[in-house]
Amino acid sequence: MSQPPEIATVSFYPKQKAHLRLFALWYFATLMILWNIAGHTFLGFEQSWAHPVVAVLAACGTQILLEWIDARSVGRRPRFQSGVIPFLNFLPPAMISGFACAMLLYPNERLTPIIFASVVSIASKVLIRLPLVNGSCIHVFNPSNFGIIATLLLFPAVGQAPPYQFTSNAIVTGVWHWALPVFILATGVVVHGFATGRLPLCIAWVVGFISQGVFRAWLSDTDWFTPLMPMSSAAFILFTLYMIPDPATTPIATGRQVLFGAGVAQAYAILQLLHIVFGLFLALAAVCTIRALILFTLSARKPQEVIA
Repeated sequence: MSQPPEIATVSFYPKQKAHLRLFALWYFATLMILWNIAGHTFLGFEQSWAHPVVAVLAACGTQILLEWIDARSVGRRPRFQSGVIPFLNFLPPAMISGFACAMLLYPNERLTPIIFASVVSIASKVLIRLPLVNGSCIHVFNPSNFGIIATLLLFPAVGQAPPYQFTSNAIVTGVWHWALPVFILATGVVVHGFATGRLPLCIAWVVGFISQGVFRAWLSDTDWFTPLMPMSSAAFILFTLYMIPDPATTPIATGRQVLFGAGVAQAYAILQLLHIVFGLFLALAAVCTIRALILFTLSARKPQEVIA
């Protein structure tokens, strides 16, 4: 029997209980709901209210459709038809991807690019998987990251949401310009510590980002804090909380988590030195690709082991 679309064949929660995973999903989904309400009310979000609404509906609709197709193909009942609670618990992964696409893309008044990004994000979990020699398969790319990259590359008129937008309101000034992002970041990272097991990865990424920023400042003879300004943006926070520590596309072992997080920071630094735009998203995609190739090679040598 095949697996549901949103669940990889390989389990990435070997030491975590199901309720912790569910708690983490609902925590981040709730945080994004509250963040969008605050953002569109007084923080200064420049997208319309329609963008997050349409993005979440498109993502949830795609996930439900793919689950229904998979269930029909193997003769089972779709999980969202098992009752109200299972249906609600089925939605957070899609909600998170939809919100991320709506918050990080700026298509002006158009809705089509946001719908495209949300649909591609969810579909990528099913269509882009790496088959291993032992018969299992794993996700390759973080869904939101892949959908955003596809949209930015295929829709030239679409850009990233401006980094200032999430703290552009007049009430977010002075110390609050840093305090608000740091608070949101800290609360999310703590959850990764006890619910997803990706705290080492998050720490390695943040430390790596600070290190490469200071190095680039020294290299270009600029103020040390200038390359660190992106850390106060919503793009960095969303990237750190929802994209880079995705359990389905990141290592389990602590040492490999550290290498993964530090690797993304170094890839970002290289892209910045080469003056390539969309550095955060492309850096993660590049490291995920390299990891997939390494896993495939290792699985060929040890076909009875899943090396995550």
